[in-house]
Amino acid sequence: MSDSYLSKTQKSKNLYERAKKFLPAGVSYAIRHFEPYPFYTAKARGSKLYDVDGNEYVDFWLGHTALILGHSPPAIVEAVKKQLENGTHYGTSHELEIKLAEQIVKIVPSAEMVRFTNSGTEANMYATRLARAYTSRAKIAKFEGGWHGGYDALHVSVKYPFDIRESAGLTAGSLQDTLVLPFNDLEGVRERLKNKEVASIVIEPVLGAGGGIPAEKEFLKGLREFCDEKVILLIFDEVITGFRLAPGGGQQYYGVTPDITVFGKILGGGFPIGAFCGRREIMERIDTLLYERPHYSFHGGTFAANPISMTAGLATLKILEDGQLINKLNNVGGKIRENLREIFEANGVDVQVTGTGSLFNTHFTKKEVKDARVVSKADRKKLINYHLNLITNGVFFLPTHTGALSTAHSEADIEKLFLETEKYAKQCKPM
Repeated sequence: MSDSYLSKTQKSKNLYERAKKFLPAGVSYAIRHFEPYPFYTAKARGSKLYDVDGNEYVDFWLGHTALILGHSPPAIVEAVKKQLENGTHYGTSHELEIKLAEQIVKIVPSAEMVRFTNSGTEANMYATRLARAYTSRAKIAKFEGGWHGGYDALHVSVKYPFDIRESAGLTAGSLQDTLVLPFNDLEGVRERLKNKEVASIVIEPVLGAGGGIPAEKEFLKGLREFCDEKVILLIFDEVITGFRLAPGGGQQYYGVTPDITVFGKILGGGFPIGAFCGRREIMERIDTLLYERPHYSFHGGTFAANPISMTAGLATLKILEDGQLINKLNNVGGKIRENLREIFEANGVDVQVTGTGSLFNTHFTKKEVKDARVVSKADRKKLINYHLNLITNGVFFLPTHTGALSTAHSEADIEKLFLETEKYAKQCKPM
């Protein structure tokens, strides 16, 4: 596999050697590196990536799962071209931010008011601050395996072992008010928060970096009831699940409404974005016309509500609004999970395929995967080998990460995934 990849990607190898001189680890985000080196994309269209050596890849990573309409969808490109003629950045109020906020409020159950940021990390940071301001409580809680961006207070217990710091530079003070909870374990949540005054609990309806693990519906319902009982704000981090599982996101899909919701990825239509929204009485704590310092919760940003991102996001949500495309993707996603499981099992390979809707991941283990601790005990080396074999043969998953579908994927694309998976499974078949 390695020799084949090396022979096909010599230009990428040269670019990587050049990149290492100027970019730490040769990349702009650590997870984009994989051995022996990442390929370098030259262009992307529809469901495909094309690297600098001319190799074609069916893309199931989709820009960190952000591109639900595929790469450069014509409707989005056309809308952005028109907006470019009117300006790329204003630094003033404009109608597009109102239109996108109105659209979010229209389709998202928890949304009554919205504020925009430039990333999911920023949105999680501001949502956490807002929860603390609203409740007058300092402590917050998140789940093992949950990824909420690089914000210090939430950058904890992402990877196993969960008691090791996720980064140098995180101070004890930045983490001292963060409590960590067990995923899909309501009794465990109750036990860990016993006698604790907590401002908020943040959860991904589907753990992304944690292994593509969906929350159990009854667990989410129980969590909602627990938060009501303890007067805790429930925050859904829907950076991945927002506008993917349903037009109204994971909260519509599961029928559980949070107090605050965080968005990113799909909302930007291929451009940088983040947002947080919630009930009016909560969101109004940001209103500097209603509250004076230090009683309001600050939010801001030079590129907040950038007109290009607003344009692309609005065009995307209009396309997804009726739910037909999302429902189709969810159905295909279910078939992919079932077929991948069957391919491995037919070849005697122990596997668990996780995900829901149009999200899917694979774990080489016999044990049912319900949380990130089980994922940590699966055969990670085999998963990396599987994904690297797919990459070498023209199917792109970022190694070990959750895959996703777009409306641009064809039946032939999915059949190629199955074909290459079967080839790999036969290599792994016990003798």
